[in-house]
Amino acid sequence: MNRPANHPEAPLGKIGVLLVNLGTPDAPTPAAVRRYLAEFLMDRRVVEIPKLVWWPILNGIILRTRPKKSAHAYAQVWTDEGSPLASVTAAQARGLQVRLGQGVQVEWGMRYGNPSMGAQLQKLKDQCCDRILIAPLYPQYSGATTATVIDAMGDALAKMRWQPAVRTLPPYYDNAKHIEALRTDTARQLSALPFRPEVLLLSFHGMPERTLHLGDPYHCQCRKTARLLGEALASEWPDLRVETSFQSRFGRAKWLEPATDAVLVAEAKKGTKRLAIAAPGFSADCLETREELAIRGKEQFVEAGGEHFAALDCLNDSEAGMAMLEALVRRELAGWV
Repeated sequence: MNRPANHPEAPLGKIGVLLVNLGTPDAPTPAAVRRYLAEFLMDRRVVEIPKLVWWPILNGIILRTRPKKSAHAYAQVWTDEGSPLASVTAAQARGLQVRLGQGVQVEWGMRYGNPSMGAQLQKLKDQCCDRILIAPLYPQYSGATTATVIDAMGDALAKMRWQPAVRTLPPYYDNAKHIEALRTDTARQLSALPFRPEVLLLSFHGMPERTLHLGDPYHCQCRKTARLLGEALASEWPDLRVETSFQSRFGRAKWLEPATDAVLVAEAKKGTKRLAIAAPGFSADCLETREELAIRGKEQFVEAGGEHFAALDCLNDSEAGMAMLEALVRRELAGWV
């Protein structure tokens, strides 16, 4: 039977990959940061406080005071291509596109801010992708990160009459290729330093401690990543002491410990003179690594008596990082390509 002349085109047959990271404001300005924070901090998975209690705190206090301070921090690390997180994630998407070839269409999006996940999913669908892999770039699972990506995916699909088939990339905190990529790139950066560190501090983003007791696996997965990376580095760096901490505390609640800023001060005060810090919970450099660790972290360590400090880059679009990402994505695309 022939298709009727007035039948609309039905685009299908291609495979898409959507890399997703947390998000970024559109500019390092208080207004742009306010819009970003309003979206981010109203997510019930990010802030688990009843809305009636949280709404006046967010709108009456936080969004009136924090955007100016955060905009100043963003301005210190902003690039010609935008925020570090946006420029690096875009580079990862370009690199993955080259590696996967024309048989797969690769795009990138943000959970909060632009380009939004919903817009990028629609873009892939408009490019005839009827099978799409959603790849949250969070090595460790948390309800406040990975789960929110799946929530947003569901919201976007709910608006589509014709939905694509979807798969999601699982956490890869202990994946052998991830640990090897971290080992290779960390060792490369350590070897290039003008000093030999006594301590390598592995800093992960913090979460309220209550999330651990409620069953979120994030803390345990961070600790396992740190342990496996420390073991992988041991043969080449036998005298390097590897420690683990959690950064970015916010509010009055008790957060996962030890806190990165407290560890930096304590290490310097007890005599550590040479320290390197890395962030294996981040797939791409961002405000938390470029400003909080590299700038403020150095100030905290040196002011407390430390002498040599280095903040290592995340995997970003390095050769080791891209080889790992390609392997993980190809594994999840099995049967589709």
